[in-house]
Amino acid sequence: MVAAIGGILITIGAALIMRGLIYIAALVYLIADVCWMIVAYQTSNLFGIVTITIGTIFGFIAFMKMHSGRFYKTIIKGD
Repeated sequence: MVAAIGGILITIGAALIMRGLIYIAALVYLIADVCWMIVAYQTSNLFGIVTITIGTIFGFIAFMKMHSGRFYKTIIKGD
């Protein structure tokens, strides 16, 4: 059940990115990561728990930088 919720959240996050709602999508992805950590714990996958936790920490740091305005990137080449 948790894996299904994680998959649905990833799909919602991708749809939010298509609409340009990057901050909300990043938050949805972080919630989905928690679901995948639970799945890794339930299957006793220690490597999965460690790698998902590290990725979630980096994702949370990037989200906080975006939210505070210190992480400004653009896809326009001239900027």
